[in-house]
Amino acid sequence: MHYKLLLEYDGTNYHGWQIQPTGATVQGTLEAVLSRILNTPIRVRVAGRTDAGVHALGQVATFQAPQPLDLARFQQSLNSILPSDISIHAISEVSDTFHPRYDAQSRTYRYRIWNRPHPSAIHARYSWYIPYPLDQGSMNTAAALLIGHHNFASFQGSDSVERTPWRTVMRSVICREYDFLVYTVEARSFLRHMVRNIVGTLVDVGRGALSTDEFAAVFAAHDRSRAGLNAPPQGLFLVAVRY
Repeated sequence: MHYKLLLEYDGTNYHGWQIQPTGATVQGTLEAVLSRILNTPIRVRVAGRTDAGVHALGQVATFQAPQPLDLARFQQSLNSILPSDISIHAISEVSDTFHPRYDAQSRTYRYRIWNRPHPSAIHARYSWYIPYPLDQGSMNTAAALLIGHHNFASFQGSDSVERTPWRTVMRSVICREYDFLVYTVEARSFLRHMVRNIVGTLVDVGRGALSTDEFAAVFAAHDRSRAGLNAPPQGLFLVAVRY
């Protein structure tokens, strides 16, 4: 039997999603609990591998169970054993051919910037603190340039192993929510560190270090060294995966 999990996690205490030789990971923690409950080794597939410190509100994972499950009871058992920073929102049966990564039509990420003169004790784990003013209008003008099918080599991680830097972005917008600037981006798939590198460069626009024309030139250069810094991971959330 093939099952799909919708899960949320706080990535603060994990070395990312994917199992690593050392350090706790979300995948490793989830697989250990699934294996314990089902009394057999369980491996999971995932819609998108998040990096160390990155959070998820709508991650999707699948696994094979050796027998049919009582879904409500199984979800309750998972949540009672998993640590409090991982939560299963829903579980459903899917076809054996369903793949959480390859069947996804798009993924939506959100990045939160805490933008006021003094830091927040509460939001520090879930945002990038920037105390100086940021020009939202200029940042939005630059963000809109990313919509469409483009070469995103300027924003890929130096350790990216993707076959092609071309990606299709359907939404790229910045909104202000109280003391937050929130960047939302939706694409079919993303390069490693792509969102955080975009955010770091958009912040350069917001603080006046880059004009929107210069941002466009950075984007067109297809050269990571031209772009801004890699924004810290704690502000990034995988919000949703659309099928």
